Amino acid sequence: MTAVHLATPTVPRRRRPESELRALVDEFDATLGADPEREPTADEVAAWAAFHFGGTLAVACSMADAVLPHVVSRFAPGVDVLFLDTGYHFSDTLVTRDIVAEDLPITLVNVLPELTVAEQDAAYGPRLHDRDPALCCQMRKVEPLARTLGAYEAWVTGVRREEAVTRAETPLVSWDEKNGLVKINPIAAWTFDDVITYAEEHRVEVNSLLSDGYPSIGCEPCTRRVAPGEDPRAGRWAGFAKTECGLHT
Repeated sequence: MTAVHLATPTVPRRRRPESELRALVDEFDATLGADPEREPTADEVAAWAAFHFGGTLAVACSMADAVLPHVVSRFAPGVDVLFLDTGYHFSDTLVTRDIVAEDLPITLVNVLPELTVAEQDAAYGPRLHDRDPALCCQMRKVEPLARTLGAYEAWVTGVRREEAVTRAETPLVSWDEKNGLVKINPIAAWTFDDVITYAEEHRVEVNSLLSDGYPSIGCEPCTRRVAPGEDPRAGRWAGFAKTECGLHT
């Protein structure tokens, strides 16, 4: 399918009351998530999400790879895949985005900040990311995503527990208080090797930067290569105490 360059979804969606959505989280915990000896697989979680949310489901994808859109679109063909187009991405990431939009049965939604990079530079000064990366992420990632998620009942993310200490307790399904909808993390238990293995087995597109020393890929000005033995996210916002862009905190 061809990439769809939109700031927000075009189809109005009816959202069920919060009480009903929270009840679905409880239902998951009481059924699929009830066995302490066995977590549901990514496919089981994706199938559950597709069944309960259908056209009110969105997948957030940074385009480090197309594994998550592939997993979900097998059960929800045409699902909206949200890409936060910050204006600062590596060219490799934009190439990956366009290939994913062509190769998979998904609808790509290009989520844009309110300000272009030039407009932000004029208002806040050039290279805000070097001076206040938290504010830059807030304006170019967090706020645009929050506005877009208002059209959905649930969103799917590729957060994995092994990525960072801050993500170690990530549940498969939870209520997202910050954004007011259900949050689903089908591959939370996967390792980086699991992601690569899945991509190879299913011939899923992978960002070329992953094999070039970038195990975690963000905006180009704020991402560096990671040395052997370093934390996979050590290359994000190097030199700052910042470890998360704010989307999952």
